[in-house]
Amino acid sequence: MEALFSYGTLQQKQVQLDTFGRLLEGQSDTLLGYQVGEIEITDAKVIASSGKTHHPILKYTGNEQDEVTGTVFLISATELSQADTYEVDAYTRVSASLKSGNTCWIYAATEKGKEKEKEKNND
Repeated sequence: MEALFSYGTLQQKQVQLDTFGRLLEGQSDTLLGYQVGEIEITDAKVIASSGKTHHPILKYTGNEQDEVTGTVFLISATELSQADTYEVDAYTRVSASLKSGNTCWIYAATEKGKEKEKEKNND
């Protein structure tokens, strides 16, 4: 099983049903060294699933004081690939450590995601 940390729309029931075909069960945990920003989503399928045109996005700071709370889901490798498909190209999947000491996958901002987040803040 793969551990996936969710801090945003993958915690929503409809997104889980649309992405994985089932509801996920998870455990609360905290990601260190990141802050949450926001980006605009333009992918119609993702908007239809989440019901939102703006999604949270993780930005790496490296500062252990920066914390993001969320949920860790244990999913199959196939489901992890399905999550990769759900996330738009502003996100990249990377390995990260949690406050609990466990390691998991997260979706954080790519360079494109950082640019989109900056554009939003300049509006």
